[in-house]
Amino acid sequence: MTRKSESTHDVEETQSRESALAGVAVGEHAAVILDSITDGVFTVDSNFVITSFNHAAEQITGTSRDQAIGQSCCDVFRANICEEACALRHTMSTGNPVVNKAVYIVNSRGSRVPISISTALLKDKRGKVIGGVETFRDLSVVEELRKELAGSYAFTDIISKSHQMHELFEILPQVAESDSTVVIQGESGTGKELFARAVHKLSRRKEKPLVTVNCGALPETLLESELFGYRAGAFTGAVADKRGRFAVAEGGTLFLDEIGDISFALQVKLLRFLQERTYEPLGAADSVQADVRIIAATNRDLDALVQEGRFRSDLYYRINVVRLVLPPLRERKEDIPLLIDHFINHFNRMRSRDVAGVSPDSLRILMEHKYPGNIRELQNIVEHAFVLCSAGLIDVQHLPDYLRPTRSPLLSVGATLEEVETRLIADAIERNNGNRLAAARELGIHKSTLFRKIKSLGIIVPEKDGRSRS
Repeated sequence: MTRKSESTHDVEETQSRESALAGVAVGEHAAVILDSITDGVFTVDSNFVITSFNHAAEQITGTSRDQAIGQSCCDVFRANICEEACALRHTMSTGNPVVNKAVYIVNSRGSRVPISISTALLKDKRGKVIGGVETFRDLSVVEELRKELAGSYAFTDIISKSHQMHELFEILPQVAESDSTVVIQGESGTGKELFARAVHKLSRRKEKPLVTVNCGALPETLLESELFGYRAGAFTGAVADKRGRFAVAEGGTLFLDEIGDISFALQVKLLRFLQERTYEPLGAADSVQADVRIIAATNRDLDALVQEGRFRSDLYYRINVVRLVLPPLRERKEDIPLLIDHFINHFNRMRSRDVAGVSPDSLRILMEHKYPGNIRELQNIVEHAFVLCSAGLIDVQHLPDYLRPTRSPLLSVGATLEEVETRLIADAIERNNGNRLAAARELGIHKSTLFRKIKSLGIIVPEKDGRSRS
């Protein structure tokens, strides 16, 4: 290298170093500014490695700045466009910005988060492209409101890790594609309507209406006119034709909730539709052809109703082509923590709260509860807690009264020490499902001490220790 070229190289290196130092200084001020805004912002170099990551980006993705910087952006965001349609790559290759493109990312907890993104080029002082910048906005609240208003919950909105539920998940796409009549059976609050919506959304009819009728909420005469409609003059007050739910659902799906409550007369008319795909509006002389899929739901045992003569066997066999039986929440308690987190996230978004979770004592109470109202009851419990708790952890005092432990009768006046000790030990063994070792640990005594007290106090315990497996 010549002296002149060496000198030129030194100058360029000095200018580059000065430019870098200036960039650092600007970056320090920019970081403070970027951390004060609510949109996520990050920058990448020419190799798509993250070089900066603001506070809002940390909150939306669940990934800290230290974890993000130095990683490839696709490893942090895991968005649905990362592999083939990366917006930032498009901007850096064409120079054209992307504005408010709606996508999904997967946060650090594995949950899908809807966001809108905008991209631009990042240039140095000399106008050279050195990377890209992307801003993104969390659309979770907007998405939640849209679903609330439209009722457009999808298959992916059903939350469960229960093997019973996952067996249903596996067959749901085939059930939806078949166009056969479906019966969804389960207790109140188990999510029958959510499954009905999922079947509709996965079917070829998804662009057509899903019409819901609660058969148990309407008297027989009104239910018939609601389903089939009527012609003007059919009865007093019928001054004009009215379309029924079958007509409204044309080409789509009619969801008949609580079908076990409809009368025998209406069962006959529904049977005729299922056989011939026609119905007659009240007061009409001619039948109307309809292309409507039926999904029925019930919280009652249809087999038992048929045996009792309260539900027509021919209608039962017509609608019982595919049966989906939803287990109650008490039979899939492994889903309770998942659902609690889901409802907490939902109410945090909807009410701008910052509830972090539930305390260990609250979780123990919620895990032990039997849930006669199923998932709907759990949602109401969490919503009740949000009235009393705006941040931090949901504790026992935030739960509804019927879930809070009452003062033990052992502490009542007149109880002997032996009675108190007997009840405490018996309750500990029951809470731990007969596991004496766990009960001793909870009581803070050695297992041999517990066994001795069980014998001396005459406490009746299960024949099998809770640790054994059947």
